[in-house]
Amino acid sequence: MLSCTSLTVSYGRRTALEDFHLSMRPGEVRALIGPNGSGKSTALQAMAGLIRPIGGQITINGNSITAMSRRQIAKELAFLPQQPSAPDEMTVAQLIRQGRFAHVGLFGRYDQRDEDAIQWALVNTGLSDFANRPLRELSGGERQRAWIAAALAQEAGILLLDEPTTFLDIGYQVEVIDLVHRLSRERAVAVVMAIHDLNQAMAVCDRISLLEQGKLVFDGNPTDLARSGLVEQVFRVKGRFVPIAHNAPPHFDVELVRRSVLTA
Repeated sequence: MLSCTSLTVSYGRRTALEDFHLSMRPGEVRALIGPNGSGKSTALQAMAGLIRPIGGQITINGNSITAMSRRQIAKELAFLPQQPSAPDEMTVAQLIRQGRFAHVGLFGRYDQRDEDAIQWALVNTGLSDFANRPLRELSGGERQRAWIAAALAQEAGILLLDEPTTFLDIGYQVEVIDLVHRLSRERAVAVVMAIHDLNQAMAVCDRISLLEQGKLVFDGNPTDLARSGLVEQVFRVKGRFVPIAHNAPPHFDVELVRRSVLTA
């Protein structure tokens, strides 16, 4: 469905991503984790066709992304960046309607399927009562949910999320992560999300890709990551994975003592 092979991205002389690979199936949820600056956002932007790599290839359903138009890509893939922007006077409903552009076109009419997709996105992000409210009146968390709703309304088979729970309190974080998981299972959406909360990643993701300084150092399931010892090594912290339930992924407990930080 989505495949990256030997993907390399550079900004001037700095290599931000080197020999990155990834392969997604319908209904799979994958987390990209790693320290700040490890290449997570770069990988997502490249997969969305927003950055041209200097090496490697990205394909969607067997088609090279470089041969696809922006509208063709948008029909297959929705991308939510870390800090999206829109006019403050735009309403929540208007923003979400933008998610249907790939299906409707610039001068097309919205049919019942489009309206149903918009309403579904409003309901599933808890924004039905906010539909006519301008973005300027929303809190940071509410605005983030509006952007997530716009991505959902796009009804793409591939969803790329860059820190989707930013600005959200813990209650809405759980709701968003649960929504992502339900999308994957009920609608066979392939989800790749960059996320800082390791335990959220462990709880809902089928596979985890761990990056360090632009290089992929682990690609596998959460249980194998817990056994690898790489979390302590890459994030330079001391901690341990604790089993919390039978057949459930382990929870990582970090020692919150500054002197316990590992030295290089």
